[in-house]
Amino acid sequence: MKVLVITGSPHKNGTSARLAEKFIQGATEAGHTVVRFDAGQKQIHPCIACETCHNTSKGCVFKDEMEEGVNRHLVTADVVAFVSPVYYYMLTPQIAAVISRFYANDAGLHMTHRKVRAVMLLTMADDTEESALGALQTFKGITNYLGWQIAGTVVGLNCETVEELQETDYQEQAYNLGKSLFLCV
Repeated sequence: MKVLVITGSPHKNGTSARLAEKFIQGATEAGHTVVRFDAGQKQIHPCIACETCHNTSKGCVFKDEMEEGVNRHLVTADVVAFVSPVYYYMLTPQIAAVISRFYANDAGLHMTHRKVRAVMLLTMADDTEESALGALQTFKGITNYLGWQIAGTVVGLNCETVEELQETDYQEQAYNLGKSLFLCV
């Protein structure tokens, strides 16, 4: 299977990056091909709903790292994993910009009729999942709209630092989720 992992943290070695690494390790060990796109380290312009992608053959007006890094993998992926810290009740703006640009791929995503699975991995400093409800609702809305099956979620509470993350089993959960993707077919 082809797995596209989209991370949203601006911190290369933060808690959500650690979950992404463990998820990728599990998926790779299970024999899947993984492409990782770190939105927090890219310059991605959010969608402005100009409709160029829908009304012309030019595609998106913004020619940035979305084209090579996400678009060409998005329409062929069997699994799309979203990985983000939750700073204030929602996904980071970096990953939200990438998701908004799915709009340019809308027709291709709906026309494939493939059974795509989706994964959400979150970390946050807060100790209640209520703080992640905005991120989780966005994830559920996207998967529902695109007809994707939710393959699993990991919500890492009390994980402001890598040291706090290491005191939990969230990395193991992410690894096991990546390793068990074939079970979701």
